[in-house]
Amino acid sequence: MPRFPPSPSPNLLQRLFSSSSNKRSSSSPTAALLSGDFHLRRFSSGNAARAAKGEKEPWWKESMNKVRNIGISAHIDSGKTTLTERVLFYTGRIHEIHEVRGRDGVGAKMDSMDLEREKGITIQSAATYCTWKDYKVNIIDTPGHVDFTIEVERALRVLDGAILVLCSVGGVQSQSITVDRQMRRYEVPRVAFINKLDRMGADPWKVLSQARAKLRHHSAAVQMPIGLEENFKGLIDLVHVKALFFHGSSGENVVAGDIPADMEELVAEKRRELIETVSEVDDVLAEKFLNDEPVTAAELEEAIRRATIAQKFVPVFMGSAFKNKGVQPLLDGVVSYLPCPTEVNNYALDQDNEEAKVTLTGSPDGPLVALAFKLEEGRFGQLTYLRIYEGVIKKGDFIINVNTKKRIKVPRLVRMHSNDMEDIQEAHAGEIVAVFGIDCASGHTFTDGSVKYTMTSMSVPEPVMSLAVQPVSKDSGGQFSKALQRFQKEDPTFRVGLDPDSNQTIISGMGELHLDIYVERMRREYKVDATVGKPRVNFRETITQRAEFDYLHKKQSGGAGQYGRVTGYVEPLSSDSKEKFEFENMIVGQAIPSGFIPAIEKGFKEAANSGSLIGHPVENIRIVLTDGASHAVDSSELAFKMAAIYAFRLCYTAAKPVILEPVMLVELKVPTEFQGTVAGDLNKRKGIIVGNDQEGDDSVIQAHGKGEFTMEYKEHSAVSNDVQTQLVNAHNATKPTD
Repeated sequence: MPRFPPSPSPNLLQRLFSSSSNKRSSSSPTAALLSGDFHLRRFSSGNAARAAKGEKEPWWKESMNKVRNIGISAHIDSGKTTLTERVLFYTGRIHEIHEVRGRDGVGAKMDSMDLEREKGITIQSAATYCTWKDYKVNIIDTPGHVDFTIEVERALRVLDGAILVLCSVGGVQSQSITVDRQMRRYEVPRVAFINKLDRMGADPWKVLSQARAKLRHHSAAVQMPIGLEENFKGLIDLVHVKALFFHGSSGENVVAGDIPADMEELVAEKRRELIETVSEVDDVLAEKFLNDEPVTAAELEEAIRRATIAQKFVPVFMGSAFKNKGVQPLLDGVVSYLPCPTEVNNYALDQDNEEAKVTLTGSPDGPLVALAFKLEEGRFGQLTYLRIYEGVIKKGDFIINVNTKKRIKVPRLVRMHSNDMEDIQEAHAGEIVAVFGIDCASGHTFTDGSVKYTMTSMSVPEPVMSLAVQPVSKDSGGQFSKALQRFQKEDPTFRVGLDPDSNQTIISGMGELHLDIYVERMRREYKVDATVGKPRVNFRETITQRAEFDYLHKKQSGGAGQYGRVTGYVEPLSSDSKEKFEFENMIVGQAIPSGFIPAIEKGFKEAANSGSLIGHPVENIRIVLTDGASHAVDSSELAFKMAAIYAFRLCYTAAKPVILEPVMLVELKVPTEFQGTVAGDLNKRKGIIVGNDQEGDDSVIQAHGKGEFTMEYKEHSAVSNDVQTQLVNAHNATKPTD
């Protein structure tokens, strides 16, 4: 329901919808208010061309223009979920505001898990939808902790735009850099929101400067605050040149007023800076700026929109979600500056045409193309989240899983509001919905069968930490296995394996918190208490030089024997290689029948799963098969697979293997007087300091190494010789003796 009662003052309306620089000649401000048309929209130059030719717009064009699919992402504790809670309140989606940590026993709507409310963090991304001034906005609230980065990854994969939330005190932090990199990877246009202007030490201009330097954003403020910290009273809209104040118990009444006299000069300076920054990436605005012509609010708004959608500019909004200030203008910015589904280029791969790239129109008139990007185990079975890129999906329809080639009926179609569901009969291109009863994996593509398209997959980082777990009670083994299978299906970064030496179940993930959450969920959701071993670092092994192999596997024990000979070499892959294992058959002729080559590759892959140094997987390795021999009777797939395994083990030592350890990017913020002590401690712990910035009275140290502060996975790199010796000795000591 609307939360903007009409103002009783006609003068206020005039001030709200006009400015000294905006010369509108069309409809009156009152008419604009009554119609709800608060923003001048220019979706594409094609619209004007069609109007000139008298062409009729497609039936879906207007509704698609008024759809926004956005994500809210940030560093941990920057206020993402608090912001989403306010968005839902001001759009009438919820009728009470609840705080993140659930102190009132309720908690934020988007944090539906008990663990999320207890810990005050977002663990799973949550989807919802709302309406703002006739625009339908689909929102995904994502976690900020690096351990749950896959949730951000798969959300951004399917979204058209994003809000990057930055803390006005903490500024651009390590996970801010990570989520911004993810946005770049999926080419997601974004607006920035500098939050917590009410906090002590708030400095939005410092944060804007950091965004330009650390994130390489071409950005400028579209708002500026009236006061900061406890004196934060409101905002000044630099586009329309007006002051905004937020009245009412929850800031629901946005009141426009005059700009304070002592700020007029600064406002003029900041507005000129905004126009200049946008004109650097927009030719239309540049012409007016260079000619020193006045720029109206409508012209500036259109230029910001063009530059934002082209990912050449990031408009910066400001406010305090917790103090209920600045959220409604941010929503205006979402509908004004972020793209609708048809303004974003999405591509599929045509499986009938050698995976040729196909541009999707985003039209509901086209064939159905939908991507499953997230799975959850719900009360009624598996819940699959779908982003529909083209076409229409209806309850009861038959759809095709292109990856598995299975034909499936859609038994139930819902629209999500956190953990609540609303049943719907159909959904069209541009929407995010969920379906029950569909067996699939994350990343699978669905069509109506008329095309055979698949969407490109998302990037999944490798786990960096492992734990040994086992159920306390033997009777709970079934529930234990069921829980692990479900968690693996839901989360691509959560892996389960079996230690061949100890026969223990090993779970791997993105960090201690990530794994602790799953152990706790196992206890709460499946009533399985588990004992947890010490954290085990996910080391890797690799080789540093080329080594030859020539191995004959020959076994005779009556009847058909085993015979297979393989010859070739192993060598390290280049550091910039995207593949971690390569196998190449360079045999000329039929020394080994082609039917046995897959078995040889399988043998080498199996051998590379466990290096001889400490038993960890071997990566960045290329294996080349150059020759071999076979026997007409005794050769078999098993014989050649065993030959490959033993050949790998024999040549591995000659290839001078080394151990790789995961390297993390660590950021620590400490008072300047402790800078030397902390840097020294980092060096003792084999951390490598790569940067040191000054923020007021604090020093911000960036380093490579292991840490428990704000950090993200970077890469695996070789350990020192003494560490390698220790690890090998420890591994050998745990091996069972004959």
